[in-house]
Amino acid sequence: MIMNKINTHKLGLVVAILIGGGHLIWSVLVATGWAQALVNFKFKMHFLNMSYSLTSFDFGTAILLVALATAFGYILGRIIGGVWNWVSK
Repeated sequence: MIMNKINTHKLGLVVAILIGGGHLIWSVLVATGWAQALVNFKFKMHFLNMSYSLTSFDFGTAILLVALATAFGYILGRIIGGVWNWVSK
């Protein structure tokens, strides 16, 4: 069976957009005050009873979170693509 070669750069961009975008959405939820309700719901749905509270929103921290998550996503996509290409030889 012949497997197609992956463009690691494009896969890196896709994973970066997904992971960075998810963290951007999380930052918006924290900024709007909706994140705590989401955390409470998630814990309840997993039968967990833990007391967590979110800290106040900080724009600089949000930018750093999104930037690092996006960079990590790109690197992860490149690694996954490289492994795919190596295994499919």
